[in-house]
Amino acid sequence: MLDALKVVTTVVVGLMVGVEFSVAFIMNRILAALPEDSAQLGHAHGGRMLGVLMPFWYIGSLALSAVWAVARWHHHGAALVATAAGLLIVSVVMSVLLLVPINNRNKTWTPENRPADWKEQLHRWERYHYVRVAVIIAAFTLLTCALVR
Repeated sequence: MLDALKVVTTVVVGLMVGVEFSVAFIMNRILAALPEDSAQLGHAHGGRMLGVLMPFWYIGSLALSAVWAVARWHHHGAALVATAAGLLIVSVVMSVLLLVPINNRNKTWTPENRPADWKEQLHRWERYHYVRVAVIIAAFTLLTCALVR
């Protein structure tokens, strides 16, 4: 049962990393290459779509990691898993405090009502997102290392 938990946790976090990496390094570049307002409209649509799924994915990843850490507390690799869970907590806090507020504003913008600094706000979101991606990659790396312990 514990082996299944370890594999499921690693796969769930790995898939989340893949999605967020793709947003950062593929989707954002595609959107940036679109003409005029299209980038902001694409970000808004993506925010509405992923904004529904990602809270469950982040919290689910954190919960799975926490269960794994508790279940293996006195075994090899527990510190790696606990550290990974700590990093996932950081990613959730970053999301709630830094990324979600910008995303929630962006989801409501249209060419008629968006603020003058909309591009700056999207760039700020991207910078925060890069940091969050680095944090979840680190968590995924630690979970993967803990698999072989």
